[in-house]
Amino acid sequence: MRKTFFALLLLMSGMTAVAQRNIQLHYDLGRNIYSAEEANRQKVTLTMEQFNADKWGCWFYFVDLDMSSRFMESAYTQIFREFNLAEHSPIAFHLEYNGGLNRNMSYQQAGLVGFSYNWHSPDFSKTWSAQLMYKQFFRSYEYTHSYASAELSLFWALNFANRKCTFSGIAEFWRDEKINRHGCLAILAEPQFWYNFTNHFSVGTEWEFSNNFIHNTDPESTKTFFWNPTVAVKWNF
Repeated sequence: MRKTFFALLLLMSGMTAVAQRNIQLHYDLGRNIYSAEEANRQKVTLTMEQFNADKWGCWFYFVDLDMSSRFMESAYTQIFREFNLAEHSPIAFHLEYNGGLNRNMSYQQAGLVGFSYNWHSPDFSKTWSAQLMYKQFFRSYEYTHSYASAELSLFWALNFANRKCTFSGIAEFWRDEKINRHGCLAILAEPQFWYNFTNHFSVGTEWEFSNNFIHNTDPESTKTFFWNPTVAVKWNF
C-alpha cells in the first residue's frame, strides 16, 4: 500500500487547529484478489500522519509500515513543505521527498519541486488541491538509476451528512520507467470513504487503483492494472 498526502486535505476539512495527527490501520485484500501477481503483498499496513500549519505555509509527512505475521516488512515515507507565495494566496511553492526501506532493498528515492494550487469552501467542508512538480528519481540500489520525471497530483475531500461521512482521495500521474528502462505513464488513485463515529474514531475503506505501479510477481502474467481495496480504522488525535 502506498499512501500520499491527500490526508492533508482530510485533516484540514472543518478543523481550525494548526496541528493534526492520525493513525490508520488497513487490512489489504489485494493478495486475496491477485494470488499470483501480488503474492508478496502484505495484508496489514499501519499508517501514521501529521500535518502542521504556520504563518509561512505548512508541512506534512506520513509513514507506511507494512507488516507480516513475523516482521515489519517495510517502511515508506513522504514528507513535504509548502511556502505560501502571498498571504491568502491559493498558490504555494512545494518541496517533497519520497523514500523508504524494506527487508530486501530500499525503495527508490525521489525528490520533487513545484507549485500547488489549494482551495476550500468557506466552512472547509470541501477541499481540493492540485500539484504540478518536477520529479527526480535517484539511484537507490544496485539495479536502479537516476532519471528525470514529472508528476501531476490531484487531491480532494468532501464532508457530508453533518460531517458523519468523509469522501476523500488522490489521483497521481507521473513518468516512470520499466525494468528495461522504457518510459511509461504510471497512474495511482486512492479514493477513501470514512464513517466518523466521533471526532476521533472512524471506520472506512480505501480502494487503490493503479496502472504501471505495482511490481507483478507472476512471470507468466503481463497484467499492469490492479484494484486493491482495504477495510480500515482511523484514530484522530
